[in-house]
Amino acid sequence: MSAAFISAIKKNQTDTIHVFDHFHVQKLAGEALDKVRRDVYNQEKDLEKRKVLKGTRWLLLRRDKDIFSEDKKQRLDNVIKMNESLSKAYILNEYLQEVWKQNSYKEGEAVLDDWIRQARESKVSTLVKLGNSIAAYRTGILAYYKCRTSNAKVEGINNKIKVLKRNAYGYRDIAYLKLRLFNLHNDKITRFVGTLPAKHK
Repeated sequence: MSAAFISAIKKNQTDTIHVFDHFHVQKLAGEALDKVRRDVYNQEKDLEKRKVLKGTRWLLLRRDKDIFSEDKKQRLDNVIKMNESLSKAYILNEYLQEVWKQNSYKEGEAVLDDWIRQARESKVSTLVKLGNSIAAYRTGILAYYKCRTSNAKVEGINNKIKVLKRNAYGYRDIAYLKLRLFNLHNDKITRFVGTLPAKHK
């Protein structure tokens, strides 16, 4: 979603549909929600309310349907009701997910445009800024409905590679590293072993 990446795609891949991944778009909303939370906490003078707000980052960023503890649900409700700006940020963060759940491009477009309108009309500076950013990314977000694709699998593979490298504190032998990488997907390892120097077999 960076300007440099967008520019490179437009210049070198003119016939490519550039889809902004759900994860990265949603991350922007999560970061805005967390900023609103910090702003509300820093501006709050009531010590009791500050205690309620403290340590709620995980609760606010967690999907509501994934919170099974009644105590945590009650605390989340209390936090949301405590401050209007925080409530708006939380609702918009949840609502943004609906953009990718529609049946057609037109339906997705309607939800996204409504989301942008609500963000811009929220009168919360962080959310207004977010709404303008999402509006600028509108074409790439809605491109999902032309391809119905995401880079979730690629992100998952990249994460596995990072964990593999971290656990081994790095690899000096590139051929062995490749062997370990293919071993992440066992069905490919047999083909790869045949291309290795004898010392690696």
